[in-house]
Amino acid sequence: MPNPAVPDGLTTEEARRRLAQSGPNAVPDEAPSGWRRAAAKLWAPVPWMLEAAIALQLVVGEYVQAGVIGVLLLFNGAIGFLQESRAQATLDALKSRLALVASVRRDGVWQTVPAAALVPGDIVKLSLGGVVAADMRLIAGSVLLDHSTLTGESLPVEGGPGLETYAGALVRRGEAVAEVTATGARTKFGRTAELVRTAHVVSSQQKAVLHVVRNLAVFNATMVVIQVAYAAILGLPTLEIVPLTLTAILAAIPVALPATFTLATALGAHALARRGVLPTRLSAIDEAATMDVLCADKTGTLTRNALAVTAVRALPGFDEPHVLRLAALASSEGGQDPVDGAIRAAAARAKAADLPRLDKFVPFDPANKMSEAAATDAAGHPLRIVKGAYATIGALAQPAPAAAAEVAALQDAGYRVLAVAAGPSGALQVAGLIALSDPPRADSAALIAELLRMGVHTVMVTGDAPSTAAVVARAVGLDGGAVCPPGKLPDTIRPGDFAVFAGVFPEDKFRIVKAFQACGHTVGMCGDGANDAPALRQAQMGIAVSTATDVAKSAAGIVLTEPGLGGIVAAVREGRVTFQRILTYAMRSFTLKISQMLFLTAGLFVTGHAILTPMLMVILMIAGDLLAMSATTDNVRPSPQPNVWRIGDLTLACIVLGACNLIFCTGILAAGAFRLGLPLATLQTLAAVTLVFSGQAAFYVVRERRWLWSSWPSRWVVLSSIADVTIISALATRGWLMSPLPLSLVGAVLAASVVLAFVLDTVKRFAFARLKIG
Repeated sequence: MPNPAVPDGLTTEEARRRLAQSGPNAVPDEAPSGWRRAAAKLWAPVPWMLEAAIALQLVVGEYVQAGVIGVLLLFNGAIGFLQESRAQATLDALKSRLALVASVRRDGVWQTVPAAALVPGDIVKLSLGGVVAADMRLIAGSVLLDHSTLTGESLPVEGGPGLETYAGALVRRGEAVAEVTATGARTKFGRTAELVRTAHVVSSQQKAVLHVVRNLAVFNATMVVIQVAYAAILGLPTLEIVPLTLTAILAAIPVALPATFTLATALGAHALARRGVLPTRLSAIDEAATMDVLCADKTGTLTRNALAVTAVRALPGFDEPHVLRLAALASSEGGQDPVDGAIRAAAARAKAADLPRLDKFVPFDPANKMSEAAATDAAGHPLRIVKGAYATIGALAQPAPAAAAEVAALQDAGYRVLAVAAGPSGALQVAGLIALSDPPRADSAALIAELLRMGVHTVMVTGDAPSTAAVVARAVGLDGGAVCPPGKLPDTIRPGDFAVFAGVFPEDKFRIVKAFQACGHTVGMCGDGANDAPALRQAQMGIAVSTATDVAKSAAGIVLTEPGLGGIVAAVREGRVTFQRILTYAMRSFTLKISQMLFLTAGLFVTGHAILTPMLMVILMIAGDLLAMSATTDNVRPSPQPNVWRIGDLTLACIVLGACNLIFCTGILAAGAFRLGLPLATLQTLAAVTLVFSGQAAFYVVRERRWLWSSWPSRWVVLSSIADVTIISALATRGWLMSPLPLSLVGAVLAASVVLAFVLDTVKRFAFARLKIG
């Protein structure tokens, strides 16, 4: 016989019409295509400069050089594209999180259909262990629903007719019938997906690259104008001015800068993967170095996301072990109810004698809000045991004034409180109270203290109640600030205003992250549920813990694969190591680009001609810029405080070092021209050799923030230096691709460059101290 309380559902024809009207029950895919992502790698400031150089070389017929630079352009783009292609697609994970099939009633018959085919108005059956496939309203039956992945609330919700539940919730107990109220992007889950799609923040690394390229472009343009103007005054022919201009453009391009940034973060990601931390966006490695605020979700992040018995209050005539064992008899065994599971686990550790023998167990009934057991005590007398909310149990048992006060105190402390009563059926006596909570992880307090020492301020952001959040905050050391009251967030929020933000919705977490970013902070967001996904995506460093849902993992920048939060400290340290490596390359590149541009100008004044040809410049780019990418493997020390890209100060430091390098290079050139009387072609070779050797000196100076001998370079740095010196020396002494130079002169320039390194190091120490670069 059909159940009269359950509607017949939609007809097949009506379901088809509504599906055409509302669309499938799926999150729309807005991800850019592969060719668009690849094209984006060729449409950025550094590629523009390379593309302009290629165009100029094609105009003057330098096809080989144009081809070499084209290979460099593709090399840069390929590294970025391949690394970013490893990142997961957030919206795909959001769709996969939905149930694959659903039991739906259509034409008066229960049938199984794909979850994507559900439409508003469908009648759906929810069963134990299933996933809610759309937003629904229960119309019959009762279920225990786990909304933790959506709301952050660790306690499950008892659901009966009239309750609203959401796509992605888990059915922990019972069976119910529900009516679909929203599907696809209109579900609460889908709105979270839309927030994730629209969340975006420009990384500090992207800003740094843009600033460096902008500064170089302005400086380069100024130098080119000066060179062209002076060449015109000298009356140089156009065929000589064009290569001069092309050489100047090539000299200003930080050809391997984007590739070096990508390679350094990729190597950092590889190092983190060995420690159980998996980056999904390479920019997260760089942001870990600059992060100064961590927004940590409570449930599953600072806590274990597993209910546990926190306290037991035995009333006169009973002790704590007996209270637990009595409660265990009135708890289901082997089910998915987390409350019963926590009580049975605690009871298994409690030792008690003369325990009753279980005769019959009656599961939790949402109508009377309790479970009970019939048992026989040690004397053979029948015993009734009930467990549930104190208001329910207290009404069945003899008055216990002390219990009421204890319940109020425990509830004020943020615990969920259950009462246990036992005795003859007509004379039940309250045996005790059991307080449950989601306990903090063992390493949470130590993690927060360690992050504070590293200059990272932590705040808790949770959808849980303020009282519960405050208990956890005190346990993990976040008791030095106020708790932001639930409701509308203040218009202006700073990290130091509150230690805890409680009762917040996904949109609020998203706004909190954006508010902190608006104050100039680099924000990390740590979470585990779908409700955290928008904030994880918006934060510069989104962190999904090991118990996180697929949604949170897809939205995050890094994923912790092992329990505990120690991976965050590891990520911050590795990020700061990566930052120092990138900083070394950036300072080396900027210093040499400045000195090269000034040297080209000075050389024009000294000789009246271009002292480098486009071919020599291409050789310097390949042998210098690309081999210097070994800086991504260098031995560096992580800084004790969050890093900041202070482009202005770095520019000043590089200008000072570049000016010193210019004096050295110009002195060598002048000695070759006036002292040795070398012809122009040989002077051009001398200029190339001098730039390579002085570049190596500058490299070893800027790689160490202290004295250059304070740490050993990595093996790859040493090998790249040997290769760079060997290549240019062989080409110069053999006369390959350039005029030959005596070996003795090459050796003299090398020796002078060693002296230059110590001079530059002294200047560096002074400049870094004044500009506070470390």
